[in-house]
Amino acid sequence: MSGPQCCENPPTLNPSSGVGHLEKVAGLDSYVAGSPDSKSAIVFVSDIFGYDAPNLRKFADKAAAAGYYVVVPDFFYGDPYVPDNAGRTIQIWLQDHGAAKGFEDVKPVIESLKSKGITAIGAVGFCWGAKVVVELAKQDNIKAGVFCHPSFVSVDDIKEVKVPLAILGAEIDQMSPPTVIKQFEEILAAKPDVDAFVKIFPGVSHGWTVRYSIEDEAAVKAAEEAHKDALEWFAKYVK
Repeated sequence: MSGPQCCENPPTLNPSSGVGHLEKVAGLDSYVAGSPDSKSAIVFVSDIFGYDAPNLRKFADKAAAAGYYVVVPDFFYGDPYVPDNAGRTIQIWLQDHGAAKGFEDVKPVIESLKSKGITAIGAVGFCWGAKVVVELAKQDNIKAGVFCHPSFVSVDDIKEVKVPLAILGAEIDQMSPPTVIKQFEEILAAKPDVDAFVKIFPGVSHGWTVRYSIEDEAAVKAAEEAHKDALEWFAKYVK
């Protein structure tokens, strides 16, 4: 079950944030950045607050600047989680927006990118989005995946991963504490055909890569380090 950390530090959503633009991708409203002529793409799968989060788009813009065609779909159909809505708890919201539905929605996005001539696709998932990415990673739908502070991902999920996977975890995380991240690492280490990179960031909490204050120098530094690690991972396998 989702814990309070999933709902902490909600971003101030801004549909006009980022240097990219909005367009439909496989029927989903999406934030898109980068050259459409690129042969490499990264799909960003957001946390429960959705694709309008400014820090999420800022990270997407970094990936675009690194040469990728980047797509951040709205898997919640204009209905991100709203913490102030006391009548609709996170548990109720998740009944309408399960990761299984997100996985079904992301598959046409992947196919749409391939139809554009893109030959290498990676995916990065944040919290809720990591569960979607792990399902992609089980079926060779992507070249490589990255989890940032995953939620709902199980040991059994990791056992089925078939593609290179990087896991960026937080020291202070109720959803995927360091003990669980270490379990993931051990499972991946026992899979010689699957390359993995696992890192636990000290002093940060669940959500730190996209739900940080831009005025907090230490928080920005930790997030930027995670972004750098993720992009370096994609540089190895999504090209």
